[in-house]
Amino acid sequence: MVAYEIFKVINTLISIYSFGIIIYIFMSWFPGARESTFGEFLGRICEPYLEQFRRFIPPLGMIDFSPIIAIICLRLASTGLWSIFQFFFM
Repeated sequence: MVAYEIFKVINTLISIYSFGIIIYIFMSWFPGARESTFGEFLGRICEPYLEQFRRFIPPLGMIDFSPIIAIICLRLASTGLWSIFQFFFM
């Protein structure tokens, strides 16, 4: 079934992107990690998405909750896609 394969690919991409955000968050704990080639690559990918949440959720002191909300939104999108897939194709 082609629709299921498309769903699996989209779900896998959402999972990879979520892990990329988590890695990007952990890189902030290590000095100079975000300035590395890999850190800059993740920054170009993750920052545009995280900026959307930082507009509405400012950091509280030294803690930035926007990545947590961003990951939750990605998981909700994945769950919503699964529900839509089940409704239309199963």
